[in-house]
Amino acid sequence: MDDSDLFRRISELVDEEHKLERAHVGSTAPEADLDKMRQLEVALDQCWDLLRQRQARRSAGQNPDDATPRSERTVEGYQQ
Repeated sequence: MDDSDLFRRISELVDEEHKLERAHVGSTAPEADLDKMRQLEVALDQCWDLLRQRQARRSAGQNPDDATPRSERTVEGYQQ
């Protein structure tokens, strides 16, 4: 997956997340939708992490294609 694929995937995930959020404005979302939103958040974090890895590798003169997606546990454990 190259950078343009990652940006495209991020855009798709954000669109889906916003659609779910808009569907439940002023009401409580069903558990299934809450679970889906959580999955979307994790997928977004993984995509952004992979994009950052690719950019870091490129800056270091390494092959960005050697970057690999990290687990949910890893990306969700980062400190802000």
